Amino acid sequence: MATTTINVTAPEPTNYGLFVQTANSTAITATTTEGTLIDGGLGSLNVPANGFTAGDSFSVHMSGLISAHNNDTITIRLKSGAVILADSGALTLPGMTSQVWLLDVTFTIRAIGGTGVASSATMAQFHTLKKQGGGSQEGFAWTNLNNTTFDTTSGNTLDITAQWSSNNADNSIYSDIFVLNKIY
Repeated sequence: MATTTINVTAPEPTNYGLFVQTANSTAITATTTEGTLIDGGLGSLNVPANGFTAGDSFSVHMSGLISAHNNDTITIRLKSGAVILADSGALTLPGMTSQVWLLDVTFTIRAIGGTGVASSATMAQFHTLKKQGGGSQEGFAWTNLNNTTFDTTSGNTLDITAQWSSNNADNSIYSDIFVLNKIY
């Protein structure tokens, strides 16, 4: 009698952690030089060459403390190496000292391939919660489609950066929580 083997494959989980920060990032203070908001942690921020699949989707939750000189701006960027996947543009902030900020980002790989073929879509929200002076909240949101400089045929390493418009000593930001999940 012949034996038939049937292989059953269970679907892979679609929501799992890729990276978690385990220490506060270095503060970006009194400088106009772009700096990373990510510190060391567990897991990986690297995707090897040809490691993405169309439809791969990711979620970032990040938070920390921010101080700002009134009407100075900050720019938040989601990057892979030198390639900017999403750029907030200049966000004008009110004067604040040691206030909580939150960043939530979702991005999806729409197409894989080399530069000009690969595509990623990003939606981000950045909020500052001002406890002083009435408890106001400032919120910003932006969306970006990168279908010109993104490349999935080479390795990609995620970074999230901040850059101030002036080197005023009142301008400072760091993160204390950063979690990267794959959600699809």
